[in-house]
Formats: sequence, C-alpha cells, structure tokens
Amino acid sequence: MNKLFAVALLAALPGYQVATAQVKITQGENKIAVEIDGKPYTTFFYGPEVAKPYLYPLRAPSGVPVTRAFPMDKVAGELTDHQHQRSMWFAHQSVNGFDYWNNEFSYDSDPKQAKVKRGHIFVTKVSKAQGGKSKGEIVEQSEWKQSDGKVVMTEDRTMTFHAGGPNRVIDFDFTLIAKDTVTFGDEKDGVFGIRVAPGLEEPAPKTPAEPKRTGVMTNAQGCKLEEQCWGKRSEWMDYSGTVEGQQLGIAIFDNPANPRYPTYWHARGYGLFANNIFGVHQFTKGKEADGALTLKPGETLRFRYRVVIHPGDGETAKLADLYTAYKNGK
Repeated sequence: MNKLFAVALLAALPGYQVATAQVKITQGENKIAVEIDGKPYTTFFYGPEVAKPYLYPLRAPSGVPVTRAFPMDKVAGELTDHQHQRSMWFAHQSVNGFDYWNNEFSYDSDPKQAKVKRGHIFVTKVSKAQGGKSKGEIVEQSEWKQSDGKVVMTEDRTMTFHAGGPNRVIDFDFTLIAKDTVTFGDEKDGVFGIRVAPGLEEPAPKTPAEPKRTGVMTNAQGCKLEEQCWGKRSEWMDYSGTVEGQQLGIAIFDNPANPRYPTYWHARGYGLFANNIFGVHQFTKGKEADGALTLKPGETLRFRYRVVIHPGDGETAKLADLYTAYKNGK
C-alpha cells in the first residue's frame, strides 16, 4: 500500500491524529508569536509602551479565542471594563504600596486615579525563544519598577508551550527576586490572571445579548459560579461554556510546591479569573489574619502554574485526572 495513502486512511479514522505536532516560536519587535500544529496560538507582548507583559489571545486547538480581545482589539458584544485586564498576565495590586495590577499608563491622566502610586513591569532580556517538535519555550527576565524609577525586584519567567491535542497546555514558572525589602500587601487584585472571552462569562442581566453568556466556573471542590467560588481556596479552577458555537473551557492548575498552597481565587462572573495567595484578609472578609508577605533583599518567591484549554466542560475534560497527573510531575 502507498505510504502516503496509508497515512491519509489512518487520519480519517475516529480519534486518530497524525504525528505532526510542533511548536513554532517567532521573535518580533517587542513581541513573540507562538504557533502550535501550524496554527496561530498566542503572542507574548512586552516593551516600553506595555505596562506589564501579557499573552494575547489564547486560542483553543480549533483557533477560537478563549480570552477577551479588549483593549487590544474591539469585538462587538464584549465588555470594556477593567482595561488593565489584558488577556493573561502576572502582577499584584500592592508591592511596597505600588500597584502593578491596575497600572495602565492611560490611568495617569484620569483625575480620579491621579493619587494612585503605580508600578510597571518591563522585560529587560529574552534569553530564549525556541520552538520544537513537542514543545517550545520563552525565557525572559523583567524588572518590577516603581513610578519613581526604583527597581524593587526582578522576575525570571519561563513559559513552556506544549504541542498536540486534544488540549492546549502551557506551563508557567515565575521566580521573583527581591532587590530591596519587598512587601506584598493583602489586596484582592493578583496575581496570575486571565480575562476570558464573553461566552465564558456568567449570564448577567446587564450584559449584551450577543454573544450569549454561558460560562460556569468550577473549582476542585465542586463549587460553582462566583457566589460559591470567589475567595475560596482550591487546587484548580475552570471556566467552561460556549464560544463561537463550540463547547470549550480554560483551567488554571496551582502547583503543590507553590507558597500557601492551595491558593485563594479572585474569580468574578464578569470574566476575571485569577489566583492570589496574598489577599487572605480580603477573601475571608476579615476572618483570617493579614496575608501580607515580606521578602528581604536577595530572597526569592517562586510560583508555578499550568493552564489547560480544553473541549467540553471540566468533567468531560477529566480535569481532576489531569490535575493529578500535573501534581505528580507529568
């Protein structure tokens, strides 16, 4: 039998995938594009005009975006609140009193926000941007800089993009190194965040009729929707719903080696999806002690997460099993 014909025949069988998995990473000017299996997946944006680096958009294997386009692009039916929530990012609301989360440069011209002390995160070096047959990596270093120019800490980041299906998987590894005494304040806005596409938002009376909001957030303990999930601790959290006619979801896994595991979740029905170990007093409504954490010069703080974009909901995607594998180092 002709080899090419045999491969085509096998590819037509249900559940069979031809082994063409590959991650392509392309360096541009202040951006790095990632393609998986020949399709655009996401782009890492940074540079002097970017208040904090971010990935935009994140796509399912089908190409459907699972993160909000605003403020990078305008899409009919999207909410335009919280301009600083750019697709996917890593930051915190209070670092030595400076806000690295709500930190768009445009906010400085807003009289209502003029007194807010803001910090910004600038990439200083991209030491690796390399693709491969099964995975690709971006390794970069950043400075967390106050508005007065002082660099209070540096960040080493590795983002690993995995090829293949049926899911899209990214592993994140952040190490923060204090250059001065650094205190992370007990505030709710942090730390690793995603703003999901409209279809994954919870239904709400004041949202546009289209696209239809179908989102349901679920955590590892089975809590559902913001009412049950916000401020709770959990090993993972998932948003699932219908996006452009497809049943899709996106989950964040907390690594067991992370500080204060399992993390608290700052998850909102309007589409914010973030974990935050520092906002303990905020999340427990004063029932627990202050969650502030201080690093001395030279001390480090490391966070690792896995993001899984999957077809179906959390149950059909077997997120509990996927998390067990992640927890066991697979």
